[in-house]
Amino acid sequence: MATDKNILITAGPTWVPIDKVRVIGNLASGETGLMLAGKLSAAGARVTLLLGPTGPVPSGYPGVRIIRFRYFSEIEKLLHKELSKGVYSAVIHSAAVSDYKPKKKVQGKTSSGLKSWKIELLPTKKLINGLKRYPGNPLAVGFKFEPDLTGKKLVREGEILMKKAGLDIVVANSNKKKYKAYILDGARKEGPFLDKDSMAGSLVRAVMRMLASRNGN
Repeated sequence: MATDKNILITAGPTWVPIDKVRVIGNLASGETGLMLAGKLSAAGARVTLLLGPTGPVPSGYPGVRIIRFRYFSEIEKLLHKELSKGVYSAVIHSAAVSDYKPKKKVQGKTSSGLKSWKIELLPTKKLINGLKRYPGNPLAVGFKFEPDLTGKKLVREGEILMKKAGLDIVVANSNKKKYKAYILDGARKEGPFLDKDSMAGSLVRAVMRMLASRNGN
């Protein structure tokens, strides 16, 4: 059971503005994060969900504290604010965070009559790389999405992310032809999972198992 555990989850897409009315975004739905929030809350955890611009939150999450964000700058600040409290046993970072941002943001609205519009992009800060640096050393779970990879190549990308970011668990997932995911925790590999619900159930069990091991249970 996850009773008395504070768990932070990020989910959904992330935007970066390119002018006053336009953004660069991605196609993440937030479905996985919402699913995890529901399952962990049902298991007794105190869940905080940082949720990107996905539209109205569906009903069925009464025990989940939901904080909305839209932009990269907002999730960066919220993640730092929450993790700095030192109260979280685990952080599950499933949000699709923007990898790039414009070098220069247009302050007004760019004319729609331009024949072309060149935008120079710069890398954003890799938020996932800092999850283990916060007070309490929270269990850190990350997601590696590679839409065109499967099998050993997909698992390898997950292993690279785990090592680079110092994560405890990585979910390596793909949607090439159909959904497929693996759960990696360094000592074991689970999967492939062929739907999000079964993956989420196994991930919740993996998180609880590792938290119990930390506590000597």
